[in-house]
Amino acid sequence: EMNLLWTNVDKIPYIDLVIIQCYSGWRPQEIGLIEIEDVNLDNWYFIGGIKTDAGTNRMVPIHSKIRELVKKRYDESISLNSSYLFNAADAVKGGIKLTYDKYDYRFKKIKEALNLNPDHRPHDGRSTFITAAKKAGADEYAIKRIVGHSIKDVTENVYTQRDLEWMRQEIEKIK
Repeated sequence: EMNLLWTNVDKIPYIDLVIIQCYSGWRPQEIGLIEIEDVNLDNWYFIGGIKTDAGTNRMVPIHSKIRELVKKRYDESISLNSSYLFNAADAVKGGIKLTYDKYDYRFKKIKEALNLNPDHRPHDGRSTFITAAKKAGADEYAIKRIVGHSIKDVTENVYTQRDLEWMRQEIEKIK
């Protein structure tokens, strides 16, 4: 299904959002809340997150496979004069801000257009990311930091300093 998404990235609107989610681990509602000012295209990371102390304002490296997609969305956001990275520019009501409902609607359209498994839900991109990272041998604690899960291990949570490059090395293990 990932190959099918990539094959149709320029053919079906909003597939890029699903792909970006699969390579970054954002929750669907977090994607719409990433502000343009929290996207660093020089060092390739975004800052965002909600829900928990571990999940809020976390730095997530932008995987090299999705950089072009993120840059395209960044440029679109600037042209729309939006403060958010991801927008629903085709929305007919409620403005262009990408809410969870707008993401869900577009996700369902993609699922139907590509005849994907009907059981897929908008949160599955997050599961896809975590599973792919584990299969690729990424460090478990790096995965938890990237997706904003709490870490109970004192040594890891308090004393281990994971910088952007360390996190990037781990995220890039996903092929």
